[in-house]
Amino acid sequence: MKFLSYILSSIFGLVFFSLLLIFHPLQWLGLKLFGQNGHQKVVDIMNWFLIKSLLLLGIRTKVENKHELPENTSLIFVANHQSTFDIPPIIWHFRKHWPKFVAKKELGKGIPSISFNLKHGGAALIDRKDGKQAIVELAKFAKQINKNKWSAVIFPEGTRSKTGKPKSFAPNGLKMLTKYNKESYVVPLTINNSWKVFKYGKFPLGIGSPIKITTHKPIKVSSLPFDELLESVETTIKASIQ
Repeated sequence: MKFLSYILSSIFGLVFFSLLLIFHPLQWLGLKLFGQNGHQKVVDIMNWFLIKSLLLLGIRTKVENKHELPENTSLIFVANHQSTFDIPPIIWHFRKHWPKFVAKKELGKGIPSISFNLKHGGAALIDRKDGKQAIVELAKFAKQINKNKWSAVIFPEGTRSKTGKPKSFAPNGLKMLTKYNKESYVVPLTINNSWKVFKYGKFPLGIGSPIKITTHKPIKVSSLPFDELLESVETTIKASIQ
């Protein structure tokens, strides 16, 4: 099985990075010719292709959503974090809510397509070593989400779990988002099996383990004190990790 993964990983890597190279200038064109809407459409399509490229590894993605998500308001998607491949399904399946990510500053340069999207698509790029910068950036991001009725995506663990076992949720990022979005809803998401793509390390990639994202019942920010909200969200997400 591992021998096969070397072959499939090589093919996947070529396809994956080719997609990033192809969509980088397309994002630029979408932004310059059609503004934010045009850019977002290109990003959505790119992430559909990235999801489908995982089929080369025998990996299917499934988003299970049994809840009606509020519209015409900001949503704050909160999820556990297992790998890079958590992100494309969230962007594609929740595209009508315009999801924007809180990401580390280093991702904002040097990566075709991904850096361009983070830099020009409305993401919050925070410096983990500079608390003041992170607070200012998060406050700016939270206000922008509220103004445009976009949605935020945050991984409160701060870093990816390499084994699928969840880490403690840090409160600061979510607290800042809820501070400026009192009428929004928090939508907990549980991600399963994404970590298995990197179970051998960066290469070869794991094959054949489907990625599943489960959407939980939205919680209105103003319905609970923050500490209770954080505890409820963390408990809900972790209870569904397999």
